[in-house]
Amino acid sequence: MRSAEVRALGELAGSAVSGFARFIQETHQGIAGRPFNALGVAALPVRAIHDTVARAAYRTVGTALGAPPRVAAAAVARLAPPGSRALADSLRGSIALGALNGAIGDALTSGRSELALAMTIRERGRDVPIRAEELALAYPDAGGRLAVFLHGLCETDESWRVLPLVRDAGYRGSYGSRLRQDLGYTPVYVRYNTGLHISDNGLRLSDLLEELVEKWPAAVEEIALVGHSMGGLVARSACHHGELAGAGWTGALRHVFCLGSPHLGAPLEKAANVAGFALGRLPETSGLARIVNGRSAGIKDLRFGSCVEPDWCDCDPDEFLRDRCHEVPFVASAAYYFVGATLARDADGLPGSAIGDLLVRFSSASGRGRSRRIPFEIENGRHVGGINHFQLLNHPAVYEQIRSWLSRPPRQGAAVAALET
Repeated sequence: MRSAEVRALGELAGSAVSGFARFIQETHQGIAGRPFNALGVAALPVRAIHDTVARAAYRTVGTALGAPPRVAAAAVARLAPPGSRALADSLRGSIALGALNGAIGDALTSGRSELALAMTIRERGRDVPIRAEELALAYPDAGGRLAVFLHGLCETDESWRVLPLVRDAGYRGSYGSRLRQDLGYTPVYVRYNTGLHISDNGLRLSDLLEELVEKWPAAVEEIALVGHSMGGLVARSACHHGELAGAGWTGALRHVFCLGSPHLGAPLEKAANVAGFALGRLPETSGLARIVNGRSAGIKDLRFGSCVEPDWCDCDPDEFLRDRCHEVPFVASAAYYFVGATLARDADGLPGSAIGDLLVRFSSASGRGRSRRIPFEIENGRHVGGINHFQLLNHPAVYEQIRSWLSRPPRQGAAVAALET
């Protein structure tokens, strides 16, 4: 671990401990405010003294609690040898940073923390700079057909190969390795900060793909985007941004796969929104509301599947269950697909429709809601029963469906659009 990362961890730990003192202060003020408000003007002198003393005391306690982690981290950082391995370059470190960035990645980025992840191409657990010579070294067998993999919330590029944790005798490797072997695609793995807005990541992905196509060792003939969960929304957002900007990479786009993506929102984020709103109604629980509402912008975008900036710009991010999403049109040259899972074998039964894959309901994964519909074609959707959300990252039935779709002749509309680009 690098010295700057050690200091950043100490700063994060210090802020978390200091934040606990602030939480106690807010709870104290909420409880004390009841009798003061009841007494009215008569209590103002006492309240002024009480509030001044309480603020000073909690500020002192917070500073004292936050100092030890910061001091300890600074001492450890001085012992770190030069050229130490980055935290993100180890499997455990990468997974931990992925989870941390999913939870508070927007705050890490705005605070310029060393723990904030940038959007990068990854190969064999290392960043690959988008330079012609670096790409040629990382991909010596680079072909013209790219399969670009986008992980989901709190995940990293490692998730595609690490999961499932339990593998049977029929396990043959990740989707990327199998697509290389079976259909000649070159797998490209993207890691990104899932705590940022989906629209921001979509814009960054479009820019990254434009640069990647320009510097790729071979002429790029075809691009397939494969996104798990949030990754599917980021893929849709990138396609939209790329088309609006007239990006060259969209001319090679042929396939967009969304695996368990919450196109219409995720129930856990909706529950968090309700909890934060309810807790904020009472002064005694306002501190808890602040903690609940401190989750990242990326998580909040999953409330209704926000893909573009107008979905959230100039809005209260914690307003009560209001869907402001604008539908993002599909790129004409590409076919869009969804795969949704349910724990139950049947998607239409009560358990299947209510629980979904534990994190995303099938109606959301398929884009078939009561008031909103994502225009997937009927033959471009698949339900897989008896598996959970994370098994979509590597499951034989999912792979065979992806392989089948990729092996189909191009749609007439897509072929015409490709000729026009």
